[in-house]
Amino acid sequence: MTLLEAIARRVLLGDGAMGTQLQYAGLEPGGCGEAWNIDTPEKVLKIQRAYVEAGSDCIITNTFGGSRIMLDRHDEGARTVEINHAGARIARQAFGDKEGWVLGDIGPFGGLMEPYGDIEVALVEKAFAEQALALVEGGVDAIIVETQTSLDELGIAIQAAKAAGVKCVIGSMAFDKMHSGDEVRTMMGTSPEMAAEFMVENGCDILALNCGTGIDMWFAADTARRYRSISGLPIMAQPNAGLPTLENMKVVYRETPEEMAEGISDLLAAGARIIGGCCGSTPAHIRKFREVLNESHART
Repeated sequence: MTLLEAIARRVLLGDGAMGTQLQYAGLEPGGCGEAWNIDTPEKVLKIQRAYVEAGSDCIITNTFGGSRIMLDRHDEGARTVEINHAGARIARQAFGDKEGWVLGDIGPFGGLMEPYGDIEVALVEKAFAEQALALVEGGVDAIIVETQTSLDELGIAIQAAKAAGVKCVIGSMAFDKMHSGDEVRTMMGTSPEMAAEFMVENGCDILALNCGTGIDMWFAADTARRYRSISGLPIMAQPNAGLPTLENMKVVYRETPEEMAEGISDLLAAGARIIGGCCGSTPAHIRKFREVLNESHART
């Protein structure tokens, strides 16, 4: 069954944060977590298997910074294809005999393209094309282009995913709550409506949101509703576990599984078909999400 066929039948549960879990497992600040796919795959597998055991239906590959542009900053660019192949393989392995869907992760390249920055557009196109093809070769069920703030960058990654032949493309934007009122925008000023229109026009199969400053479950639900005002395409939502705080020089997210789970009913009412967590969320959060979704399924 394809991912799109599955979400037409029921709401699926995504996974939680990878970056913070890698740090808990020993990744040093600024380290290359994607290289762990090759160097210490058992640690990546342990994290992703914990999400599967908590109830996740979808696992996102450990390839957020897996483009050659990002990996070159860690002197890992020569292993770009291998790292992405391994990321897809480990995520699939995490499911074992359980049915599940692997979402190949393409994150931002970490800069600004010309004319606003110094990165050539052609370089970004080449990097995303290489990563998308490697993820498809690795056997992913979909590609999620996530934590995007620029429509230009998003568009390049979407087209790379489509050219690579993946069956499902998910576009995921990172919105921030504005200082005044209840409005949200990306760092580049894009509204949910503008993002939804762009993703529809560029051929996304699922409209998503993740991360973002001040975007709790309520704001995620409101953004999902704004997506639906533009398109009836399926929606995926992965909010952070609250606002981060700095404690003993470490970033900590304090929103509990129970607190996050209180917002699931709003997300369901807004039309979300895949629900997961982003920064700070843990297998404990996902386990609580599973309980709430199971109760919701039982009532319908």
